Amino acid sequence: MNTYHRILTSALALVVSGPLASTTAFAWQAEKITDGLVIPWGLAYVDEGSMLITEKEGVIKHVDLKTGDQSTLFRLPNVWAKGQGGALDITFSPFEENKLYITYSKNIDDEGVTTLASADYQNSEVSNWQDVFVSESRTDTGRHFGSRITFDDSHLYFSIGDRGDRDNGQNTLTHAGSILRLNADGSTPSDNPFVNNDKVLNEIWSYGHRNPQGLFYDFPSQKLWSIEHGPRGGDEINLIKAGANYGWPVTSHGKEYWGPISVGDSETKEGIEAPKKVYIPSIAPGSLVVYQGDKFPELKGKLLAGALKLTHINVVTVNEQGDATDEQRILEDLGERIRDIETSPDGDIFFSTDNGNLYRLKR
Repeated sequence: MNTYHRILTSALALVVSGPLASTTAFAWQAEKITDGLVIPWGLAYVDEGSMLITEKEGVIKHVDLKTGDQSTLFRLPNVWAKGQGGALDITFSPFEENKLYITYSKNIDDEGVTTLASADYQNSEVSNWQDVFVSESRTDTGRHFGSRITFDDSHLYFSIGDRGDRDNGQNTLTHAGSILRLNADGSTPSDNPFVNNDKVLNEIWSYGHRNPQGLFYDFPSQKLWSIEHGPRGGDEINLIKAGANYGWPVTSHGKEYWGPISVGDSETKEGIEAPKKVYIPSIAPGSLVVYQGDKFPELKGKLLAGALKLTHINVVTVNEQGDATDEQRILEDLGERIRDIETSPDGDIFFSTDNGNLYRLKR
């Protein structure tokens, strides 16, 4: 294993102005905690000395945040680790002590299905694994599984991509292309927007999504945020509302992969919720959090998104209405695909990269 806690200082200075800076320049740095991970897809902060990480191939690992030492705790059963599928997000429940939730692509008849599972974590052991919700989202592709997990004060949300089938975005008899809202046990809340509509699956909270790989509920503002991949151009930050249609593939700001032809009928359309921010060209978002810590006051209340294609952390300022008013890009010169971002109660910011590294943000 390589040297730990190596602070990368070369070429990471970012000169900023406006709301991100209280002085004219900040030098943001990436402190490496460990390396050699295999696509560390999801991060779950345990305490000041521990982090749980999902590796895409189907493994949950423990990382010592002080030494960088790694250990394999659990191998997911029946995981479909192909294409974009595998072990996805991981997070602790706010409702039950030591309870983990994990999303993964479950192998059903040699096809991957985005699935929500739970497990217990205690004494550095993962046990009592069980599927909580197996979605109706099967296709024969290996694309667009989503998936991130977040909670409000009483419910769980998780996202599922369109599974590589565009029509799924507007097909409300599949969970593909949707954000779901569940009770912690996997049952459907009685106040979900479509529970009395036999043309929409009961678990759907919003639909018309392409591949939302960032999802975060911000408690201070009581807003649910999502960031999703567009096609060639047209990544979106969306403020998620109950029962809303976010347009894919009817509306999009992106182009076809095979030519300079617009995707969809138009960029916006009556009855379809418009994005709060669009990225052209695409940054390829991998995650999203709203920072509410005190360690970096200049980031407080801002959206932080990991960028895969453009290899940086994207910092977005929003107003009270949720409209994006400013954007900054930090750690561009790190040159790594930033997969997940996790914050600690003390305000530390951790992030993983597809290169197999886990970092802590420093300045």
